[in-house]
Amino acid sequence: MTQVMTRGESVQQATREITYVQALNEALREEMLRDPKVILLGEDIGVHGGAFKVSKGLLEEFGPKRVRNTPLAEAAIAGAAVGAAMVGMRPVAEMMYIDFMPIAMDQMVNQAAKTHYMSAGRLKVPMVMRTQCGAGRGNAAQHSQSLEAWFMHVPGLLVAMPSTPYDAKGLLKTAIRNDDPVVFIENKLLYGAKGPVPEGEYTIPFGVADIKRQGKDVTIVALSRMVHLALDAAEKLSAEGVSCEVIDPRTVAPLDRETICQSVKRTGKLVIVHEAVKRGGVGAEISAIVVEEVFDYLDAPIKRITGMDIPVPFNKELEIQFLPKVSEIVSAVKEVMS
Repeated sequence: MTQVMTRGESVQQATREITYVQALNEALREEMLRDPKVILLGEDIGVHGGAFKVSKGLLEEFGPKRVRNTPLAEAAIAGAAVGAAMVGMRPVAEMMYIDFMPIAMDQMVNQAAKTHYMSAGRLKVPMVMRTQCGAGRGNAAQHSQSLEAWFMHVPGLLVAMPSTPYDAKGLLKTAIRNDDPVVFIENKLLYGAKGPVPEGEYTIPFGVADIKRQGKDVTIVALSRMVHLALDAAEKLSAEGVSCEVIDPRTVAPLDRETICQSVKRTGKLVIVHEAVKRGGVGAEISAIVVEEVFDYLDAPIKRITGMDIPVPFNKELEIQFLPKVSEIVSAVKEVMS
């Protein structure tokens, strides 16, 4: 039986630590063993195990009919996944870098997201599009973006952004079993991160945020890799007597509005952290929700710490300046406290 676990339960039951990559690989393997309709497709996912080795070993175990290398053709990858899903398969496609998703926007936005609605429920599109986001590797402007807000904006698409190995495995298993199309966004700098992951079967429901650290003075909502920066900032601030509550939404579509708003009602202050540029980002939506629903509880203006509104620089020093920093989160918290 599959167990739906909370974060606290996972820490108690986990007896090992594995990497983010290993957690994703385990999720794929377990779901392929559980359901023969689960297939993988994407560039270099077979012999090479994918650009980041997430599918390593799966070709040898499941064969080329279920682990399919594709040409360098993003529209074809997405289109094939949509078609396979519509006829009963559960494809997990990999789009090597979220920056190339625009090539497949028609397939994702006009086909995958709308088919269930336009067919009056007669057709489902149970597919997952795995992709990678984030800067910090010197990959330059066309390989380093965080574009989650694009897909959050589209009704019919679910969007997951796991920050830990535990979340990565549980959310990916949920995504594969879901009857709706999921954009599953992995941050490239998290692949080597280790964390506790239970050996037993578990899933994590979409739309349920995780309070990574409890606090009473300020709410910090952070996405993906920024969760770790927020936790570092919270630790530094605790030494100064400031208690920060750090919330990881885990999925931005659906978004757990209730957990965020309830936290803001307790703390009266909100700082939002994401790597994507500020303009039109997920932070703007979270800000609007809080203002619309719990404005009277706010004791200070909402602060957003984000990437700069520029293309991601290739130059190492400039790229560092582009990215949010722990020091900026600390400063923002101190501003709302004052």
